[in-house]
Amino acid sequence: MSDIKLGNPAPLGLLGFGVTTVLLNLYNAGAFGDPANTPIGSMILAMGLVYGGLAQVIAGTMEFRKGNTFGMVAFSSYGLFWWSLVALILLPGMGLSAASNSNAMAAYFLMWGLFTFSMFFGTLKANRALQFVFGSLTLLFVLLAVHELTSNATLLTVTGYEGIICGLSAFYLAIAHVLNEVYGRTVLPIGQVIL
Repeated sequence: MSDIKLGNPAPLGLLGFGVTTVLLNLYNAGAFGDPANTPIGSMILAMGLVYGGLAQVIAGTMEFRKGNTFGMVAFSSYGLFWWSLVALILLPGMGLSAASNSNAMAAYFLMWGLFTFSMFFGTLKANRALQFVFGSLTLLFVLLAVHELTSNATLLTVTGYEGIICGLSAFYLAIAHVLNEVYGRTVLPIGQVIL
């Protein structure tokens, strides 16, 4: 059993996170209409459930099998983040709960920011690309929380652009993992460990 070579689940988890984050933040940046007047569409909700959610939970389970606690906690948690975000949007519309107010959503995003900031310290033993993903994600959660407290439309647009950058950084890291493994050399650099 120990001779079986397992695939690297990180690219799947990073792509699930990255692609879904880019699409949500295109919405926040106003690419699909004014976010204040245009409800989140089914494309983003479906991505949150399936690729952002399920794919990351699967990647987290695979990381568990490989004995990678950091990967297991990160991918499983962010997959469940997407499921919880979709539930926060859908449950009130289905009449199953009251919608969360801005203070509650600010607390939600701040707790995810605190979790991400804490996990950032685990990336200090990884590559610079992963450090950038977690650093920019921490900033994204803080910006989302501040937007919830201020309802500032310009801040939401800025937050959207920052989220696109964060998502694209995860996308880049995923493709770098895949191509570097396929070619057996560095095709796309990910940076050396800083510490």
